[in-house]
Amino acid sequence: MNVRMQAVVLVAVIMSCASAHVFAQGFAGLGSDAQGFAIPKHGGTLSFPADHGAHPDYRIEWWYVTANLTGEDKKQYGAQWTLFRSALAPGNEEGFADPQVWIGHAAITTQTHQYVAERFGRGGVGQAGVETTPFRAWIDDWQMAADGADPHTLGNLSLSANGPDFSYGLHLKADGPLVLQGDNGFSVKSADGQASYYYSQPFYGVSGAISISGAPVEVTGKAWLDREWSSQPLASNQTGWDWFSLHMESGDKLMAFRLRDNKDGFISANWISADGRTAPLSQGDVQLEPTREAMVNGHQMPVEWRIRVPGRSLDITTKPLNDQSWMATSTPYWEGPINFTGSTSGVGYLEMTGY
Repeated sequence: MNVRMQAVVLVAVIMSCASAHVFAQGFAGLGSDAQGFAIPKHGGTLSFPADHGAHPDYRIEWWYVTANLTGEDKKQYGAQWTLFRSALAPGNEEGFADPQVWIGHAAITTQTHQYVAERFGRGGVGQAGVETTPFRAWIDDWQMAADGADPHTLGNLSLSANGPDFSYGLHLKADGPLVLQGDNGFSVKSADGQASYYYSQPFYGVSGAISISGAPVEVTGKAWLDREWSSQPLASNQTGWDWFSLHMESGDKLMAFRLRDNKDGFISANWISADGRTAPLSQGDVQLEPTREAMVNGHQMPVEWRIRVPGRSLDITTKPLNDQSWMATSTPYWEGPINFTGSTSGVGYLEMTGY
């Protein structure tokens, strides 16, 4: 899941010159009324390859990749590639009359620095978009595209982006199935029933190269793709979230998020076995406890966490590669690679918004 939602709505507001009242309810207005837009319904069925593409009748959507990388220099790195779509109104039109707004985020994280870039675009003019036959998502010269024998799936992808002082070209190859989050892809976000459609591909192996300040480094690692779309995914009292994607040394995966409100928050998670079987976890099955805070760009934020899933004998503590993994974009947030140790070890990603 994940900032995803805040970023696209902010860009929509900026580019449509909308008034500031949009931000008064919930997190970036995402708890506000979605009148006129489609709403996710329980019991629906996701369909591929169609659902790899855009859903312009829904207000917000993203294609989101995070990668934990190890360089030939033995150092750890993180990479992020994100394309957001936000609708000013449902549907598509030709040219600049098209109500779809696009934003791209790309980043490379090292132990000492967070390299960040941002792109903006409008739909209808070819600057940004998503195609399914063959699959391609792009904004300007940033691209995520099918690369393999079957161009209509997400099994093999090439990924590229660049910004000030960094660039990367990565190849992602999946060795496991797509994972439907929540109840068959219907992911509930609050006790009031706000929800999204949500699926992931958490089984990518990665190879390729990154470049920092003109110095290339060959890298390998693991990556996670999230796909999500909705129109009103937050309740009015939710102020932000903490989202984890974890790759365990056993090959098992865990997706977990906590949406914060003025009470105890709303927690949801999914245990993904190495063979692709899933076991959704409810509020009482998962414990997410901050254990260390740091000052990040003037914000006091929890950067280390203890995660417990007693029913799976999981008890781990996460540690960021870089405390200062701050995405200094138009809508800022924390996103970066983490390591974890305890009952098992591994790598993953943490995203935190609304602090």
